[in-house]
Amino acid sequence: MSVVDSPVSWVKEHIRKYVETDGAEGHEWRPGVFTLLLTTQGRKSGQPRRTALIYQPHGDAYVVVASNGGASDDPAWFKNMRADNTAEVQVLADRFQVRSRVATGEERERLWRLMTEVWPDYDEYTRKTDREIPVVVLERA
Repeated sequence: MSVVDSPVSWVKEHIRKYVETDGAEGHEWRPGVFTLLLTTQGRKSGQPRRTALIYQPHGDAYVVVASNGGASDDPAWFKNMRADNTAEVQVLADRFQVRSRVATGEERERLWRLMTEVWPDYDEYTRKTDREIPVVVLERA
């Protein structure tokens, strides 16, 4: 089954360049802001679905934020990971399987600060929504 990339046109283009160049184009999205590609299995369709996410390394794991730009609903990739916590990640040319978990409590607060250091807009997104924006840890499987 072929991978379905984000329906958002600029994200789809970002993914295309990232895949074609093994991240030489796209890994550093903006100065000091790095992205990975996350492929989840669609919880309804069963199709692999890929998106690009800002990340920070955390030990042997990677941290991402399910912000959806501060929308009232969780992003589709996060809903897919709630249904099946396994996925594939690509960082530069390295592709590997991960298991996800949602950070809670003090760990969430610490990782939230880590992520807002690189993308301060996450704090603004919290003012746009009533939901607690999930912080997700991707650990190599």
